[in-house]
Amino acid sequence: MAVKTNKERAQEFLKLATKGQSREAFNLYVGAGFKHHNVFFKGDAETLMLAMEANAANSPDKVFEIQRTLQDGDLVAVHSHVRQRPNELGAALIHIFRFVDDKIVELWDFGQTVPSNMINEYGMF
Repeated sequence: MAVKTNKERAQEFLKLATKGQSREAFNLYVGAGFKHHNVFFKGDAETLMLAMEANAANSPDKVFEIQRTLQDGDLVAVHSHVRQRPNELGAALIHIFRFVDDKIVELWDFGQTVPSNMINEYGMF
């Protein structure tokens, strides 16, 4: 199936990267001048690609589930649930992508650990 929308591109990028195929994800979907906004990493594509590759190697049984994806113009937001190991509670993640000419040129990501005792009856997903 050919990827046609930026929503599909963002989803496929995350799926490839979490499966350990970050080089392929970056080659297919990331554009020139890419910027990543995460205070724990340098903001360039190479640094993020290598970090995603290392994470996949360190967590080969990672479970990544997209919950919902929203698009507004050149922005796409993906809300997902990731567990480094299948038996963990994991974290809720939100990735916000900015696209130019069908390529990711900017990425923001935010996470919140899933607590073992939730006060909110609706949960995180």
